[in-house]
Formats: sequence, structure tokens, C-alpha cells
Amino acid sequence: MATRYWVVSLPIQSSSSILWSRLQESISKQAFDTPLYRFNIPDLRIGTLDSLLSLSDDLSKSNTFIEGVSHKIRRQIEDLERASGVESGTLTVDGVPVDTYLTRFHWDESKFPTVSPLQEIVGTIHTQVAKIEDDMKIRAAEYNTVRGQLNAINRKQTGSLAVRDLSNLVKPEDIITSDHLVTLLAIVPKYSQKDWLSSYETLTTYVVPRSSKKLYEDSEYALYTVTLFGRVADNFKTSARERGFQIREFECSTEGQENHKLEIAKLMQELDNLRSSLLQWCYASYGEVFSSWMHFCAVRLFAESILRYGLPPSFLSAVLAPPLKSEKKVRSILEQFCGNANSIYWKSDDEVNVPGVGGEAEAYPYVSFTVNIV
Repeated sequence: MATRYWVVSLPIQSSSSILWSRLQESISKQAFDTPLYRFNIPDLRIGTLDSLLSLSDDLSKSNTFIEGVSHKIRRQIEDLERASGVESGTLTVDGVPVDTYLTRFHWDESKFPTVSPLQEIVGTIHTQVAKIEDDMKIRAAEYNTVRGQLNAINRKQTGSLAVRDLSNLVKPEDIITSDHLVTLLAIVPKYSQKDWLSSYETLTTYVVPRSSKKLYEDSEYALYTVTLFGRVADNFKTSARERGFQIREFECSTEGQENHKLEIAKLMQELDNLRSSLLQWCYASYGEVFSSWMHFCAVRLFAESILRYGLPPSFLSAVLAPPLKSEKKVRSILEQFCGNANSIYWKSDDEVNVPGVGGEAEAYPYVSFTVNIV
């Protein structure tokens, strides 16, 4: 599937059927690797020259906005599909793949009546796309909030022992709690374990000998227990900190651990539901935005062609998808159909502003702009 298309119009010298036949013949002979399609634009309401010029000033800006929303939704779809482990599917408009929708474009009269002024059609498209963008921001924010909560919990469960949640590392039998004895949890730097084992019994009085047991070790720290009399716990914590050992506060609660697991399971289920819902919404909304974008491209091509070639409307619209290596050749072919002795004036290596022709229209002796669907 091509991802970069040219939407162009050429002035008709005799008849559209003759021009189309000649264009097909030239492309097939000189650039056979370039797909060529008719781009069917209905008879739209022209309005006044002033209204066309006013519309032309906004066309490029509006196109950038609509194209940007289309790409945002596509990127969101790709992120959600990766997170879901879903194989990327073909994006569609009403069941039609987007590239086919573009190359076989047909104006939807029920959505955008052709009797409406061009500015009204563009305004309707802009409003619809803006509403979809706002809706996506709200839905994505809700999804990202839950994902952020789950990521924060996961970081606590998988991070350094100095900060991570210890509930899944400490078992009830590891903790001794009585009227007089308590068990503390010490975070010992990995390379200070010998120092800990040789000194913990003397950090304060009333430490139970040989009571320290290693429960877990990561790349930086080791987790040890130590049992002592409760009345000297504060003294032990102070002495431990002075030796570079961190005493983690921990309350062993079977009920708390179960509630923690239930909270994680609930968040995971909520995240899955939000992800699935957002993905389905994105599929449908991408189709709506892409359809609106193609209708906008039709209006843009129509308005720029009137301003370029004059009245009455007499131009042929087409879509091409030339490979990069054939672009210069195809540009040369298209230029041959303009019948413009001053075509050298239009030649440029860069995109420039052409007054009265869509703001940032590409500078050629025919109307042309690029549609990147990815």
C-alpha cells in the first residue's frame, strides 16, 4: 500500500475524456510504476471571487490541522494494538481500506450537500474533526490515568529494594511480633552484607543472636530480617542508619496483601476495558476523520483549480502515487499537459507560497498537493 499520494488537477484543453486517455498513456509508457486514479469532484458551489480568496488563505492551515488529527488517531491505534498484543489491521472508512477510499473517492452528498457554500463545508469538516480530537483527548486521558496508576504500582513491585513494595517478598512466618519482640526489615547494600552480618547483633542491646535472615537480593541491595526487643527498636534504627543500613517500615497483614492484589486485579481489568473501548473508538473515529479529510481535499482542489485556471470550471482531477525514484519524471509528464509557455516560472525545488493558490500549494504550473496517509 502506498502511503504518499499526489492530488493534482490539470487544465482541460479539449475534453476531459481525451485528457484522461492521454495522461493514462503517458504515465503507462514513461512511468509505468506510478499508479494513477481519477479523483471525482462534484460540481460544487463556486460563490464569489472574494469568498474563494478568503477560503484559500485558510486551506493550508485547515489541512494541517485535519491531517494532524488523522495521524494522532493512527498513532494512538498503533500504541493500543502493541499494548494489546493485537496484530495491526487495515484501517478503513465504512469497511473500505483508506488507500482504496482515497483512490476511489466518491463525494458523500448526505454529509456535505454540494449546494452549501465552500466555506460552510470546510467549517463543518473543521468542527467535526475538532470535536473528535477533543473526545480523543478525554478518552486517552482516562486511559492514561489508569495506566499510570498501574505502572506506579508495578514500579513499586519491581524497583529497587530501597523503594519497592515488600509485601510480595515477606511472608507472615518471617515476622515475629509479640509483647516484647519485634522483627525489623533491613535494606543492606549488596557489597556490605558481611559488615551487616558481623555487626547487627551489636548495633544495640537486646538483639536476638543469629536472628537475621536474608529474604531477597537484587542488583543493589539485600533484604534481611532482624529480631530484637521492641523497646530498643528506635536505638537500633538510629545505629543502623549510621552504618549505612536502611530500616524499612513494614506491617505484615494478610488482609492488606489480599486487598493489594485485588486492587491490582481491578486496575488491570479496568485498563483492559478502557484499552479495548478506546481502540474500537479510534478505529471508528479514524474512518470519520479520514473521510472528512478527503472531502476537504476535494474542496481544496476545487477552490485552488478555480483560482488557478479561472471560470468556468474546466479541469481534470487525479491521484497519483509515484515511487520516490519516479517523482521527477512524473512531474515532467504532468507539466507537459499544462500548455503553459511560462511554466518555467513555476519551477521550484522548494514549496513556496503562491498568492491566491491555497497558501502553501506546491509550486507547479498545475494544482498539486501531497497527502501522507501515514
